[in-house]
Amino acid sequence: MRGTQLLKGILPTIVLAAINGGDVYGYRIVQRLRGAGLTDVGDASVYGTLQRLYAEGLVSSHLDVSGGGPPRKCYALTTAGAAALKIGREDWVSFQGAVNSLIVDDLETG
Repeated sequence: MRGTQLLKGILPTIVLAAINGGDVYGYRIVQRLRGAGLTDVGDASVYGTLQRLYAEGLVSSHLDVSGGGPPRKCYALTTAGAAALKIGREDWVSFQGAVNSLIVDDLETG
């Protein structure tokens, strides 16, 4: 995907959305993003974002002990994280509508 600068701005909301719905470990978040077509997202960017979201109190983390390997760090949204995701989604829809009115509508009428 082109537009890595665009991705940086929306990455916290995207990561919150990937966590939404339950405990998710870091590598699974990376897989979800790449599976959605965000192939340029780097592991370091996701893990750095997770650290910032944790420091801001938007996600919690705990170690998930599995029988077949080392413990994995799992993340879940906090109440504040769910609220931030809601705001992030609203901001994205508003931004997307504004950009579409300039870019997409212009293509259709041009």
